[in-house]
Amino acid sequence: MSHRIVILGAGFGGLECARALARAPVEVTLVDRHNHHLFQPLLYQVATAALSPGDIAWPARSVFRRQRNATVLMATATGLDTGARVLRTAEGLDIPYDTLVLAAGATHSYFGRDDWARFAPGLKTIEDATAIRRRLLLAFERAEVTTDAGARAALLTFVVIGGGPTGVELAGAMVELARAAVAGEFRNFDPRAARVVLIEAGPRLLPAFPEDLAAYAHRVLDRMGVEVLTATRVTEVDADGVTCGDMRIVASTIVWAAGVRASSVGTWIAAECDRAGRIVVAPDLSVPGHPGIFAVGDGAAVTDAKGRPVPGNAPAAKQMGRHAGRVIAARAAGRAEPGPFSYRHHGDLATIGRRAAVVELGRLRITGPVGWLFWGVAHVYYLIGFRSRIVVSFEWIWSYLTFQRGARLITGATAPVAPPVAEAAPIPATLDRARQQA
Repeated sequence: MSHRIVILGAGFGGLECARALARAPVEVTLVDRHNHHLFQPLLYQVATAALSPGDIAWPARSVFRRQRNATVLMATATGLDTGARVLRTAEGLDIPYDTLVLAAGATHSYFGRDDWARFAPGLKTIEDATAIRRRLLLAFERAEVTTDAGARAALLTFVVIGGGPTGVELAGAMVELARAAVAGEFRNFDPRAARVVLIEAGPRLLPAFPEDLAAYAHRVLDRMGVEVLTATRVTEVDADGVTCGDMRIVASTIVWAAGVRASSVGTWIAAECDRAGRIVVAPDLSVPGHPGIFAVGDGAAVTDAKGRPVPGNAPAAKQMGRHAGRVIAARAAGRAEPGPFSYRHHGDLATIGRRAAVVELGRLRITGPVGWLFWGVAHVYYLIGFRSRIVVSFEWIWSYLTFQRGARLITGATAPVAPPVAEAAPIPATLDRARQQA
């Protein structure tokens, strides 16, 4: 019987590991609770109606349709029996393995305040992105049908908590949605009056970037109309807004971009984990004390040659997945294993809305339109499939030329956005006249 490899997670690390095993004499089973691979760096564009979910996600089965030694299973893992070498699932299916690769990724961290999650959703899945998009678009629609100035101001206040790349990109996209994409489409209020607030607990935005690039991002956001609050810690989040010490911000839409933690798979095997829940791995990415188990991606605590933590981004996850796959392939074929994992940093990128971005490539730093173009090319390059690259490129060009966004659909539940608009609120005069004329 062939050596059985089970990979838990169809993210960047899991996909790259499975691909690295394409020619190995093994049987690969890729397990994920979703049926697709998601390009998470562009999720914020789905949340702000710039792209549709299908533009940045692909069925995992289609990715491996030509890899004959790979099987894809849609199942939710619930635990491990390391003695029997079996992965347990919620569907009742036990999946045996000889080698297991944990690539389950990360989720949101609310730093002990998980009760905030229902008021301030994070952005990790398509469901998260479409829920945020629904809240944003509903806020504009509710603002059109209320005559209460206070309620309208609250509806048009959007708060992003966390000043890393996701928070910066979200805030920039939100203000562009209000100031350009929907401007002129409403009759009872001006969408350009929307208020976007970006809150960062640290002293500056983009802490992983050089200070001059972070300062540039701050200036651009200021110029766009985003209210940037640094050195400001959120102390409470509820249905009506956020509290920062003595300051209260009443808002309809709050998005959490302040922190992440690894999935709980490390606890299943009682592995040593860091404060973020990431599994501490050996130089070859195997889990110490657990023969035949590897950890890659956001769920693995890895340091580079200088002892610095490897960032939780797509390039790092892909490199880890590829290395683990090569180690496993070498073992299965009886060849010499590659040396220890060595992370190669390709740079940091973040876009700040239309025609502005920050790019750090070692000593090379790029900002402005050139940085924005570089950011776009890099992200298109990492997309899977020719169709996605063409569609996303076309959507970006169309949006750039027309200021329009083509994914402004409100789907799913349409409960009132906080603060709720009373059912008996009077109909604005202009809307009432339009109905009479109709």
